[in-house]
Amino acid sequence: MKMVKKVAMTVFAVLVAFSLQAQTAEEVINKYLENIGGKDKWKAVKSMKTTGKGKQSNFEFPMTMVQAEGGKQKISFNFQGKEITQMAFDGNTGWTTNMMTMKAEKMEAEDSENLKKAAADFPDPFIDYAEKGYKVELEGKEKVEGTECFKIKLTKKPEMVEGKEVENVVYYFFDAENYVPLVVKTTVKKGQAKGAVVETIYSDYQEVNGLFFPFSMSQKYNGQVAFSLTFEKIEINVSVDEKEFAMPSGN
Repeated sequence: MKMVKKVAMTVFAVLVAFSLQAQTAEEVINKYLENIGGKDKWKAVKSMKTTGKGKQSNFEFPMTMVQAEGGKQKISFNFQGKEITQMAFDGNTGWTTNMMTMKAEKMEAEDSENLKKAAADFPDPFIDYAEKGYKVELEGKEKVEGTECFKIKLTKKPEMVEGKEVENVVYYFFDAENYVPLVVKTTVKKGQAKGAVVETIYSDYQEVNGLFFPFSMSQKYNGQVAFSLTFEKIEINVSVDEKEFAMPSGN
């Protein structure tokens, strides 16, 4: 009888601990959304256009990112007078500029399907995350870039990688004081960099029409800085031509 009570108490303690942890994770997310302008204001965002300058190695170049509902997006940069599309998605098909031929080419079918699944992330993956089928977990605190942060594990819907369904997990590190993400960590799932840990570092948060955005970001691959971007202008609810996202005809 004592053993049964002991087991029951242990199970109860685990359930209580899990409940508190989940509640704490929810509180971190709610505070984050509140601090960047409020969930309702963000849900009213239908499109965004961001312009800035990217830097890779010793090269600096203008970059533009356009996003809209349905996961539609296009990231392009200008190099030696030519506009190159790093990636684009029209809601159904993803495409990119082939650097060898300088022509547009479709992404692999499963990459386009994964982009469809990620459509729910616009304008922010944490807005109504539970309704999207996402799960958040607080994994304690951790110092990142010299700042104490809440470590949040975001589990989204599985992705297809090389014909197999794989877990889709992203780690967010929220500043414990201001509740904004300072670092986001993911792992490359395919290609030459498969297995590499990618850290996206955000800073210089500024207000735009009552919403807060990081105006500076950099990416590290296995601890080495590979790319950085400084935003110069962010526009909200701009008029966007659907042709912006479409793959050029004749490709």
